[in-house]
Amino acid sequence: MPLKSTFINRTSLVQHQRGRYGCPLLFPEPTGETCPINHADWTKGGCKLVMSTAPGARIRYLLDRENERYQTVYKQRTAVERIFSQAVALGIERPKLRNQQAIANLNTLTYVLINLRAMQRILEADRLSKR
Repeated sequence: MPLKSTFINRTSLVQHQRGRYGCPLLFPEPTGETCPINHADWTKGGCKLVMSTAPGARIRYLLDRENERYQTVYKQRTAVERIFSQAVALGIERPKLRNQQAIANLNTLTYVLINLRAMQRILEADRLSKR
């Protein structure tokens, strides 16, 4: 969508620049085409969007979530989050040990336990599928 104008958003905790984006069929010049999705605001000047102009904020709108590469990375990320939640449930988030070596040993044992549980689930599923 083409950028129509910008302004400083002062209503949030951190002031930042936001932009008003307009319908590409009507801005900067009307193309004469009609809206392919029959947008409800077509008669009022087409679709409009207000979002941050920072590149990091815009990427959320520009990502192709159907892309195979995105799907692969998303699956990896959710797998890591599941492992972290298991680690938190086992008490690794705030260890009550005093030195770095003891904490490292506890973390290693915790991750070995998580891997053993995963292997146990895989072997159990394999055993059930052979029945």
